[in-house]
Formats: sequence, structure tokens, C-alpha cells
Amino acid sequence: RTARLLLSADNVTAPYTLPANHKFQIGDLTFETNKAITIDDYRITSIYGEKEGEFTDFTHLMDRETRIPAEIFGRRPQAGNALYIYVNRLPEPEKEMIFYFTLKERFNRNPFTEHMGNSFASIRFECFTKRGFVRMNAKDNTNAFLTSGEIRMRLPSSPAMEYTGGPGEGYCIRAILSQADYDIFPKVTSVDAFLFEVWQKDTLSECQNFHNRTTEVELISELAEEAYIDVYCKEEKGESYHHYEFGGGDREGRFVEFSKQSFGHFLLKFDKEKYGYAPAKTKNSVKVVIYTEGVMRQYAIGRVLGYDDQEIELPYQHLTNDTFCIMARRITDDGDEIFDFVRPDKYEEEALTYHLLENDGKIIIEDAGDFIGAELYLAAVAVTRGADGNIRAGNELVSLHDESGAVYFNPGEGTGGCFRERMESVRQRFLQDMEMPYTAVTERDYERVVKYTPGLCIHKARAFMDEGRNLVRISIKPGTDEDFPRLLESYKTIIHRQLEMRRLLTTRVELVSPAYAQVDVTGTIYVKMHYDNSREIIEETIKAKIDYLNSEKNFGELLKFDDVFHAIELLDCVEYIYELSLRPKTSAHAKMQDADILPAENCLLVPGTINLEMITFEK
Repeated sequence: RTARLLLSADNVTAPYTLPANHKFQIGDLTFETNKAITIDDYRITSIYGEKEGEFTDFTHLMDRETRIPAEIFGRRPQAGNALYIYVNRLPEPEKEMIFYFTLKERFNRNPFTEHMGNSFASIRFECFTKRGFVRMNAKDNTNAFLTSGEIRMRLPSSPAMEYTGGPGEGYCIRAILSQADYDIFPKVTSVDAFLFEVWQKDTLSECQNFHNRTTEVELISELAEEAYIDVYCKEEKGESYHHYEFGGGDREGRFVEFSKQSFGHFLLKFDKEKYGYAPAKTKNSVKVVIYTEGVMRQYAIGRVLGYDDQEIELPYQHLTNDTFCIMARRITDDGDEIFDFVRPDKYEEEALTYHLLENDGKIIIEDAGDFIGAELYLAAVAVTRGADGNIRAGNELVSLHDESGAVYFNPGEGTGGCFRERMESVRQRFLQDMEMPYTAVTERDYERVVKYTPGLCIHKARAFMDEGRNLVRISIKPGTDEDFPRLLESYKTIIHRQLEMRRLLTTRVELVSPAYAQVDVTGTIYVKMHYDNSREIIEETIKAKIDYLNSEKNFGELLKFDDVFHAIELLDCVEYIYELSLRPKTSAHAKMQDADILPAENCLLVPGTINLEMITFEK
């Protein structure tokens, strides 16, 4: 698949159109439009958040340089809180808009899946129209601002009008919280609006189709400025195509008059009275094939021989399947040349059927149909770089043959780019999947299921078996905004739902919220001279060893006195440790085991009071 990228157009002063296959470059990568796109001067003018009738100005989210996080729904979001985005103008009714919201992502959230959905929050998107605020159909890939992503909104059928009832000026788009049970409160760092799609591919030849309604066809193609152009027409519905030559003077024959109107804009004229031939007034009756010089030199790829699974090697590899097309040339019994344009995987009676090996640059002819002996030529060819197109966010792309003066920026990373998987990769993935247990049996299995529950932020999980009761207790610490996170009821519901699909039938599961136990430290330490900050260094070292909340230490893991002692002893500022003791503040969730501390199964240790006597050692 080709990588997909969203671009914004800044510094637009007047509307203009980018044709299909318009190229953008970053380094040695090329991205292209798939269809003609009109760029207009739509832009955000201001952004406000509303909470209980109070408005907060978040217009700084338009500035990509500052990146100051904004709590757009307040510090503690509630249903009814809203985000107001004011714009200078809006597209016509029922047109689609693409926005991109970049969030400050402080915790690693597992990807959402379609069947799990988002149970934390929901948002209603509205546009102000003559009928007031009207709900818009929206596809929210941020999952109510839980992750960075795009939001596609389709304007209502009612025309938009300026909104004067809020703090800003202009046309207004509003996002209202319908549900606000957030585990992590959203912080937005930037908003980009009115984006358009481009795809990582480099078109080397293209085949454009036209429905011939009049005697003229407009060809818009930047590629045609520096390429070879062939015109093919269908003169009767259901027939093959015939090749038309440019110009003809007073001669009769298959001719088309070709003229250039402006850069990338050409006009094709057909005159049946003058030349005796013209395309039928039917769907796709005119095809224009545009070749770059490189393709033109090697566009003949072979002959259809008629045996099954005939393999033909192409001059290019890493091709895009959805834009690929070959042209088949045959000679009729009357000696006339006819042409057919065939895409991969076209299964029709007597048709030429083949499939494309994109990576290797080959076609495999499955059924020759009526095309035995036909000569084959490349018609539409585009190459891609696969996963290389999944570029990082935050780049300016160069637009080729573009005099608009606009600046193009990608607020999000490229996605979806990959090559077709090879059989060796399938084999390796199969073996890995075979080793991945679907049913949870061991403690490690249960921990893995919990840690990778879709849509959740799980920092720590540890399972303990109670074989006598056939019970698994799982202690879970979510990654949330709280200083001492607890296990939310929404998390329990989602995790239980996930475990129900994996647990053994007779095994019961209990989810346990974390407990936190403070560890007090006292001691006497001799430090070396000329270390003014020795106390701070020693205390930070002790905190790092005791802190289970922010380290890799897990529930119920023994805190060894020797580990803390040696960590202090190895510091450059320490001469020697005269006395040191560790003790839990209370015995509710942790107890002493000789000089060590053993927390309970659901307990994480955190630093308590550190009382150190520092004595400067003098030789």
C-alpha cells in the first residue's frame, strides 16, 4: 500500500486547483494527489474553550512554534463543556473538512480497535447555520481527543452563517462533550484545519478516462508537459479502442486536434464531419495515455502466448496495484488495429485476466481469453517506496510546478505504507502467532492480556495464582494523570470483557486496585569534602531505588536493603555509610523481612520521609 499523508496549505491568497497526480517532494520521496483538489483560503481565526459558561482563549493552538498544551475542556472535563473553532469561511454545504489535532501524549495508550470502541468520552460536532447549531456527521480518529489524529466532518445541508453569540467572530464549528469519563484529561498542542490527502507514489505514466459528451475534451495533466501523449477512442459502445493521431489537415481518418491552453491544460477536439471518425458519446469513450520518456523507451512488455500462468517481467518494481494498467494491441481479421485497457484482477468472460506481483515487477496471466497473440504495453505505471513513505510529522513539502506561493505542511505522520508481504515473512509471523497463547493459562499470560487491552493505558500489571481457590488476582496500575492512580471502574469493565475471551472456563479472575506504601529512611552518612550538593545527590539516589511508581519495579517485588545501601555507597561524594535503615511508614500493605521490605501483592512502594545526618569526613 502507498503511504497516505495529510497536508495543510498555508499563505493561500486566492483559490486554485491542484490537478490529479500533482507532485510534492520531501528529500527523495514523492507524494501525489489522487484527484484534482481545489485549495481555498479557509483558515481558523480563533479557538475558545467553554466550561460552565466561562470562555478561555486557546488561539495559540494555531501557532506550530509554541506548542503550549491546552486543556481544551478544562482541568476536569465534564459533559457539556465545549470547544469553539471560528473560521473566516466554510466550504459549500455537505462538503467534507479534515482537521488534525495534535495532543500531548504523556502515557502509552494501546491502540483502539473497532469492536472495543471508546467508552471514556464522546463528542458531538456541530456547525452554526441558519437553523442554529446543527449536528455534523463526523469520523473522529482521535477517539474524543484521547490520541492525536484527524477528524473528518461533513457540513450539514443547511448553509452556514456567521455566529455572533460567542467570544469570537466568523463561522463557527463546535465540539461538545456528551460523555466525559476521561482516564487521561486531553491536552491539545496544535490544531490544523482544511487538510487534503496525498499519497506516496511517483507516477511514471498515466491513463486518463473521459466521458465524451461534446466534441471537446479537456486534459489537465502536469505530466503531459514533459511526456508523450497518445489518444484512444471507442467509436461504438462495447467495442475496443482505436488509436487517434494528432492533426490531419484535410485528410480523412482517425485524427484529433490538440492544443495547449496553459501550463498543464490541454484541449482535444474531435470533428466527425471533417475527419469521418469521432468517439461515441458514452462512458470512458476517450482514453489519453501520457508517457514519460523513461517509460516510452521500454513500454512494450511482451506478447500473450496463451498458456496458463504466463509470467511477464516488467521494467519496474514496487508498483502500485490500484493505478496499474496495461494496454493490449490486437489485429482484427480486416487488418485493423484495436486496443484494450486491462487492469489487474479483472475477471470477465473472454477477457485478459492477470494479477500483478507489485514487489517483483511481474504480471502473471491467468487466462488469455480472446487475447492470444496480443502485444502488451504499459499504460499506467506508478511506483512507491512502501514504508519509507510513513514519514514523521512536522515537515514542509515542496510543491512542483506550483506558483501559488502556498506552504505545505504535514501535521501528522504518514500512515499505511508497506510492500506486499513475502511468504517468508508470513511463515515467520505464523510461527510467532503459534507461540502466542490465545487462552490465558499462566500468570504471564494474564499479565500480557491486561497490558495490551485495546484503548487502555496500563503501566504495570502483575498476576498472582491462588490454585486452591482456582483464582487469579491481577494487580493493575493504570497510566493516568493522578499522582497515585487507582483502577477505574471503566478500566475494570473493559479488562474483564477482554479476559472473558481468554480465561479458562473454571478460572475466576479478580482485578485489584493498587495500594501505595511509603518507605521512611534514616541514616548517618560520611561524605567527602568539597561536595556542596551531596545531600541532594544521596536523597535522589534513595528515592530512585524506593520509587516503584515511576520505575520498572512491580507489585509485590522485594525492596532489598543491600541494593539501596550499595547504590549510596558507590556515589563519588560518599566516603562511607555509618548507619542506614529502611522501614515502611505503616504495616497495612508492606512488612519487614529482616532488613528488606516486602510489599503486598497489590502494593507499590514510594519514598516517604528521608532523615539523613550528613557528616563531612576529614582525613
